[in-house]
Amino acid sequence: MLIDTYNQDGKKIGQTRLPKEIFDVPLNPDLVHQIAVSQMANRRKVVAHTKTRAEVRGGGRKPWRQKGTGRARHGSIRSPIWRGGGVTFGPRKEKVFKKKTPKKMRRKALFMVLSAKAKEKLLIPLDFLKIEKPKTKLIAEIIENLRSKIKDFKKGSILIALPQKDKNIIRAARNIPNLQTIEARNLNVLDLLSFKYLLTPKEAIKVIKGTFLK
Repeated sequence: MLIDTYNQDGKKIGQTRLPKEIFDVPLNPDLVHQIAVSQMANRRKVVAHTKTRAEVRGGGRKPWRQKGTGRARHGSIRSPIWRGGGVTFGPRKEKVFKKKTPKKMRRKALFMVLSAKAKEKLLIPLDFLKIEKPKTKLIAEIIENLRSKIKDFKKGSILIALPQKDKNIIRAARNIPNLQTIEARNLNVLDLLSFKYLLTPKEAIKVIKGTFLK
C-alpha cells in the first residue's frame, strides 16, 4: 500500500510503501472491542476501599452488659449496624480487574486498527519530525502547517508515534490539548482508538514493523 508522505511544512514529498502485513488487515470489530476492553481493565486503578469491622478503630469492649438493661444486646460499637462501624460487602482495593489476552490477539487487533487508520486517511506519514528546542510553539506551528496544506488532516485529536524517545518533542507536545506522543514500539489498540489521527515519521513505521512482525 502506497501513501502520500509530507515534510514538516506540509508539502508532499513522495509516497511511502506500508507493509501489507500491518496496514492491510481486514477489520474484525469484535476482536478490537475485546482487546480495548481488556486494556481498559488492565489500566484501571482501584481507589474505593472500605474497612470491615475488624479494621475500624475502637470497639474493644462491650458497650453494655448482656442482660438487664432493656436494650438490645451488642458486643461491639464497630458492628456494621452501628454508625461508624465496619462496612459489609463494601468495595475493596484487593479486587483484581485485569484481563489476560493472548499476544497474537493483541497484535492482530493492533494491525486492524492501523489498517483502518490508513484506509480512512487518518494516518499522516512524515519524512521526519524534529525540533531544536522543547518549545510548544514549534510543535503547534508544525501541526498548523500540516493541517492547512493536507486536505485530509483537519480538526481532531492527534497521536504522534515517535521512532525513539525524543525529549524535545515530548516536552513541547504535552502542553497542547488533544495531542499526545508515544514511542512506536509501545503502540496499542486503546491509544489508537482514543485519537483520531496518527502522525508518524517514516522511521517509526520501520520500528513498528521491526517490533510487531517478529
